[in-house]
This record gives sequence, C-alpha cells and structure tokens, in this order.
Amino acid sequence: MTTSHTTPDIVRTMLAVLFIGILIAASFWIMRPFLTALVWATMIVVTTWPLMLGVQKRLWGKRGLAVAVMTVVSLLVLIIPLTFAIVSIIDRSDEIVAWTKSLATLTVPPPPAWVEKLPVVGPKIAARWQHFATVGQAELSERLAPYATKVVSWLISQAGSVMMMIVQFLLTVIISAVLFANGETAANGICLFARRLGGQNGEDAAILAAKAIRGVALGVVVTALIQSVLGGIGLAVAGVPAATLLAAVMFILCVAQIGPALVLIPSIVWLYWTDQAVWGTVMIPWAVFVGIIDNFIRPFLIKKGVDLPLLLIFSGVIGGLIAFGVIGLFIGPVMLAVTYTLLEAWVTRVGLEQGEVEAEESATEHD
Repeated sequence: MTTSHTTPDIVRTMLAVLFIGILIAASFWIMRPFLTALVWATMIVVTTWPLMLGVQKRLWGKRGLAVAVMTVVSLLVLIIPLTFAIVSIIDRSDEIVAWTKSLATLTVPPPPAWVEKLPVVGPKIAARWQHFATVGQAELSERLAPYATKVVSWLISQAGSVMMMIVQFLLTVIISAVLFANGETAANGICLFARRLGGQNGEDAAILAAKAIRGVALGVVVTALIQSVLGGIGLAVAGVPAATLLAAVMFILCVAQIGPALVLIPSIVWLYWTDQAVWGTVMIPWAVFVGIIDNFIRPFLIKKGVDLPLLLIFSGVIGGLIAFGVIGLFIGPVMLAVTYTLLEAWVTRVGLEQGEVEAEESATEHD
C-alpha cells in the first residue's frame, strides 16, 4: 500500500508561493523610489535604440562613446533647460510678485465692438467685460487679490516638488545610460522571461510591446514637434512677442495631449486687444489648422511603428494619459497591445485546436 504525500506537498507549495510573494513585495518596496525613473528610462531607451545604434556606427563601433553622446544629449534636453527655468523663476520671484500685484492697478478698457458680435456667448462676455471696465480700481483690486496670493503661494509650494522632479530626471538619465550600455543583455533577458511565461506568444508580446512604445513615441513626440513649430511660425509672423518661448510651451502641452489651444487662443485675443485685428483674423484659421492637424499626423506615424488597430492605440493613449498621467501615453498602448496580442493568439489557437478536432472526427467517421 502506497502512502500519500499530498498534504506535505501542498504545504511546501504554499510556503514556496508565500516566500516568493514576500520577495516580490520587498523588492517592489525597495525599488519604489526608482520606479518612475526606471519606467521613463525604459521608454526613452526603447524609443531611441535605433538612434543609439546609428551613433555607435558613426563612432567607429564604440559603445562607450555612443552611450556618452546619448547621455549628454539627454542632459541637454531634460536637465539643463528645466534647471535654467527653475533658477530664472527663483531669481525673478520678486518681479513675479510685483507684476501680480500690479495687475490690480490696471485700468480695464471697454470691450471692442467685435466681442458683442460673437455668436451665442458674445453679449454675455461683452456685458461682463463692460462691468469690469466700469468698476473702480479698489473693487477690482479686492477681487484680484485672492487670486494673486494663490498664484504666488502655488509658485513657492512647487519649488520643492520641481527640485524632486530634477532628481527624478537625473535618475532617468543615469538609468538610461546603464540600459544603453547593456541593451542587448536586457532585451534578451526580457525575451527569455516572456518565453518562460507564455512560450512563443509571450516573446512575441514582448517584442510587440517594444514596437508599441516606439510607435507611440514617434507619433506623439513628432506630432507635438510639428504642431509647436507651425504654431511658433504663426506667432512669429503675426508679431506676438516671445514666440520661441511660446512654441516651447506648445510643445510641452502637445506632448501632454492638451494641445496648442492654450497658447494660440490667448495670443489671438492679445492681437485683437492691441488693435491688430488683421493678424488676429489671420491667426484664427491657422490656429484651427494647427490644432486639428494632430488628428491626421499622429495616427499615421503610430501606425507606421506598430501594426495594431488604430482604435486600440488611440484608446491606450487617451486612457493611459487619464489613468497614469503623461507617462501613461506609453504605458496605456503597451498594456493594450500586449493584452490584444495574447488574446488574439489564444483565440486563434483555440480555433486551430477546434479545427484539428473536427478534422480527426471527420477522418474517424470516414474510416
């Protein structure tokens, strides 16, 4: 008679699973401060890997030189501009406070005649504008003072978080350099792990995830660059001051999927305000063109990077942005791409197995 060892095996399996879960939780807790930088570095390296290989080829095949060039470029793009912006804000904090207080002493002119002619909202805007133009400076100052205080307080409170952002960017650049130096090893390890989990389908899903990251980055960043350049050209031609700075702001807004309207609409209002109605009228169709062009360019570029349903990619971009912030632009499409690939492989496999069973039954009946 054979003795059953079922109970000890179950206990050992449970303990093994518990131990592995503890290790995963502890590792996650230790790596938690670096997760954001690690994810961003992975996105950057996957997206720019072909560029890095091209740089390496031009530098006599020296990986170290190529990594150094890519690291310096990352610093120039991420760290230095942000640091200069923060230092400028800190150095001019007194000017910002004085400018904010001076807003309350401005005299509001009466609304132009074209404001009231705007459809639907024109009369209401004109009436509100006329009200602020007729009130005294004391009342206007009283109304604007709370907002001015909030703006200054917000700028001061953001100093610490912005400095932490700089630290995260530095970590991102450092991790990117490590991944650039060992890219093949990391990619091979991920493919082996994916194959271990899901066989060939798992490895295909990992490769598709990399293509999805590259395609989304190409679509989002290149589209944002095109929109910001076109918007900046329009602002410069129309004579709007600081057009280059406004173009940089538009680029950031477009990457965050907000769009250039937050810059272009106030610029058009400023043109009308300064009696440049002709340029303001010219800028209206140009702003509409710049604002909607992303709906045509971005899907085309993303589709070139990865062969997935366009609706799936668009849902991943928007849903990821809402769920995870800017980094969700890449996480969302990757998650949906992997899920779609595994689901498609599973459905296809079930269909093939069912076809094989039906073929065997048919052959048996024929015999």
